[in-house]
Amino acid sequence: MALIDLQNISKQYDTKVILKNANFTLNQGQRIAVIGQNGQGKSTLLKIITEEVEPDDGIKAIDKSIKIEMLAQHPKFDDNLLVRDAIENQLQELKDARIEYEEISVKIVDDYENTELINRQSELATFLEFHNAWDLDNMIERVLKEFHLKEYEFKDVNLLSGGEQRRVSLAGLLLKKPDVLLLDEPTNHLDVYMVEFLEQLLIKNNFTLIFISHDRYFIDNIATSVIEVENGTLRKFQGGYSSYLEQKQQLLENMQKDHHNMIRLFKREAHWMQRGVTARRKRNVRRKAEYLDLKQKVKSNPAAIRKMSVELQREQKSFNTDENTRTQNKKKMLFELDDIAITLGDKLLIKDFTTRILQKDTIAIVGPNGTGKSTMLKIFMEKLKIDSGRFKKGDFKVGYFDQHREMLNDNQSIMHTFCPNGGDLVELQDGRTMHVYGYLKNFLFPKEYLEKKIGVLSGGEKNRVALALLFTKNIDCLVLDEPTNDLDLPTINILEEYLENFQGAIILVSHDRYFVDKIAKKLFVFKGKNGQVEESFQPYSEYLEIEKELKDLSSLEKSIKKEESEKTKEITKKRQVKLSFNEQRDYEMLPDEIETLEEKIEEINKCLMDSKCYEAKGIVAVSKELEEVEAIYETKVERFLQLEELIESFNS
Repeated sequence: MALIDLQNISKQYDTKVILKNANFTLNQGQRIAVIGQNGQGKSTLLKIITEEVEPDDGIKAIDKSIKIEMLAQHPKFDDNLLVRDAIENQLQELKDARIEYEEISVKIVDDYENTELINRQSELATFLEFHNAWDLDNMIERVLKEFHLKEYEFKDVNLLSGGEQRRVSLAGLLLKKPDVLLLDEPTNHLDVYMVEFLEQLLIKNNFTLIFISHDRYFIDNIATSVIEVENGTLRKFQGGYSSYLEQKQQLLENMQKDHHNMIRLFKREAHWMQRGVTARRKRNVRRKAEYLDLKQKVKSNPAAIRKMSVELQREQKSFNTDENTRTQNKKKMLFELDDIAITLGDKLLIKDFTTRILQKDTIAIVGPNGTGKSTMLKIFMEKLKIDSGRFKKGDFKVGYFDQHREMLNDNQSIMHTFCPNGGDLVELQDGRTMHVYGYLKNFLFPKEYLEKKIGVLSGGEKNRVALALLFTKNIDCLVLDEPTNDLDLPTINILEEYLENFQGAIILVSHDRYFVDKIAKKLFVFKGKNGQVEESFQPYSEYLEIEKELKDLSSLEKSIKKEESEKTKEITKKRQVKLSFNEQRDYEMLPDEIETLEEKIEEINKCLMDSKCYEAKGIVAVSKELEEVEAIYETKVERFLQLEELIESFNS
């Protein structure tokens, strides 16, 4: 039976049709990704499910016994509430269930035939098992650590940033595990390590999930199916993002030629997915097999672990070849950094970092939140001065895209933004002119939007305007700060096409692994340790895989060393111990006692084989005597062996 079943659902705002005769079904264990252009109805669909919005028409059947909860875009918390309490307060039902289970377990000992208690205990056990609630305290600690909230756990939650508050709310929901979880852009404000933890948690705990996302690797790793919202209809595709691309491309090719542009974009996307991701997966098969084989075989050989660690580290740097250097030497130098360092407050963000950025370089600045990535962008934009070292910028023009869209004026129309001097033509970076509507159509803006004021647009629409405006500027270098935030997948595909055709250098900060893999040819990896920044020419997803394997190997090596250390301490401890008076006496007397008992056991066994003997004494009595003597014998032998082992440890 379906948990949620929507049949022929329609919803309209004024004259705009959002959903028209749409059908949607969710079964337990499904993880459905909802994608589509902004404004097409993705969030409306989720709000209809949560009953925040009522459909105009259609049948809505939702199982009344299930709990559906949604991650709020802007969570609200009580005043004076600590971060840890904000998470724990969401888990009161689970805590109460655990307490009741333990109380019943005590009662059942004396009332084990009470059917009502037994049934209730079984219900609670199933409930706790489903919600993975047997060890909540450790789970709370882990989620605080993985979402970088541990340092704030005793801080007022209302003093945190919007992104941090979203992580607090998400942490509570994940631990609470509602029957159906709804997530709208869950990877926003999460770095790649937090996203990886989120993926593992959702899959391991078998969440039933509906989520909106533009993170294509996240969709590919998590989704069991994809629902695309387009022109008021819902179309279902089996599998994750890569399967969606294949099925969508085939669908578009079977449709009218009006979809020519979308077919072109999907072909490019599908080709990259096949060439880039599949090729890297094949390349990694051997390394992964060797790594897993090592973990199985090497349980007591740190030398072999260190050997593989060195090989993995060498592989991470193997892309930094002389060929890359020779190619770079032919290009125009844009930025030159020599042993730069910068500290903000009391935190060292960058130390002794040296690099050159050349014409046509495409660089992604990546790493955990709070490690200095945006600081690096500000250095390139000359908005922040370094503390030491040398920073040199060539004579060229830079175009900057920031998350606050400072280049836009809310009081101006879209038409005036692109044609401030009148007319209806825009000049592109390659020198061509184009009608403003024809150009903005490439960024998915309908003609009626031209006279709209910037201030009335949504966040995603403003981002599209800012990006479209950026590609009309005559610039040599693009500096982009989280450019995919608030963008839908069709717009991200368009952005990627423009970036791939851009003839200058690109420097970007992003947590979107797929976007970085597709665009960047070089990485500046912020390690978050003592200002360390590492330069790599490796695809980001592959870099992260090797980084994870190195961390696993390090943990395995530490575990082995700890076991060896504990064994050494135990042996040393035994050697330092001398036999006590009682132990020495037992050791000397036990051999004779054991021999006497063996003779007694042999005598009783003979009696059991002689009918006259066991009939005279009674077979039950004889058998019971044998059982008692054998029990004493086993105890004496075990004691003697323990003492012998102890003496051997003294002499080893």
